Amino acid sequence: MANAFHYSIGRKFLQAISGAFLVIFLLLHLTINSFSIIDSFTGQFGSPEGLFAKGCEFMSLPIVTMMTPVLALGFVIHICYGIYLTWYNIKARGGYHRYEVPSKAAADSWSARNMCALGVIILGVLFFHLTHFWAYMQLPVVTGISHVVDPYVLLTTTFGKWWILAIYIVWFIAIWFHLCHGFWSMFQSVGWNNGIWMKRLKVIGYVVATLIFLGFVAVAVNACLHAHGII
Repeated sequence: MANAFHYSIGRKFLQAISGAFLVIFLLLHLTINSFSIIDSFTGQFGSPEGLFAKGCEFMSLPIVTMMTPVLALGFVIHICYGIYLTWYNIKARGGYHRYEVPSKAAADSWSARNMCALGVIILGVLFFHLTHFWAYMQLPVVTGISHVVDPYVLLTTTFGKWWILAIYIVWFIAIWFHLCHGFWSMFQSVGWNNGIWMKRLKVIGYVVATLIFLGFVAVAVNACLHAHGII
């Protein structure tokens, strides 16, 4: 069993499992953030009784904050192993230029050929993101040093700055490209690689990636509009 990880399928399987874990987290994160848009329509944006406020309270529960190290480990495994796989594949093919030789796998899409670069961009902005939200919401709960900041205030003060909004939109685009390839690739790694299902999974992947992208952009733009008193 241990020898399986000396083969490509073993390495990709670990990457697929950690990727699936992160997709689930993104969907949960998007669901809670989307409550802020619902609050805008119901007039509850900024209210402690709003759905977004309730969702943030749920994310601050001890049982949820205890999962933070697990989530962090998932990110570390996925990103570090993704870099390792890229290096291994380039080395196995005799160098970077040989890695670019046309083939069904290498020419599948732009995102497929640049998963490592996209991962680095996502990781870089992730640290930027943590300084805006996690540091003011989950971290105070864990340490007990300071109080949790109003989540609506965090949204409006963060996305109210156009340059921060622009950085986040670039981040969301990178996530979209990463998911477009990563979603169906993780199913392929666990054996769902027949022609019929692969076509369906690629379509589903594009749909899921687009919904996640549009959802996060909508949350950010909605907060920006509130910050400037437009809505």
